[in-house]
Amino acid sequence: MYTLITVLLFIACILLILIVLVQNSKGGGLASNFQSSNQIMGVRKTTDFLEKATWFLAGALLILCIGGTAFISRENKAAGSQSAIKDQIDNAVDPNQVPSFPAPTADTKNAAPATSTPAAPATTTPAPAPKK
Repeated sequence: MYTLITVLLFIACILLILIVLVQNSKGGGLASNFQSSNQIMGVRKTTDFLEKATWFLAGALLILCIGGTAFISRENKAAGSQSAIKDQIDNAVDPNQVPSFPAPTADTKNAAPATSTPAAPATTTPAPAPKK
């Protein structure tokens, strides 16, 4: 049910955006395009329709938002958890904490250090002398 309300909310939002974009703040917009007097829906009726549709969609948006809160799942993961955000804060790792390394065991103390061959020095060639 929550998904249905969310889809209806998106549809109402898109329709409301389109109707508001069609309107003009001075009473023009879509209504100004109907200059002929023999239109089925005249200029005044067009603005009335757009205004009523705007109010209807705004009311539908409000009702769907309030009604949608009734269908949000309120089940807890654990009996003692209050919220997921509080759980994340409680379980967060402190970035300033010094990491603790495992203590060396007896096997690693007696082990011979790994021998590595020293790297040969890089050979360099002198830079060419500048021309005069």
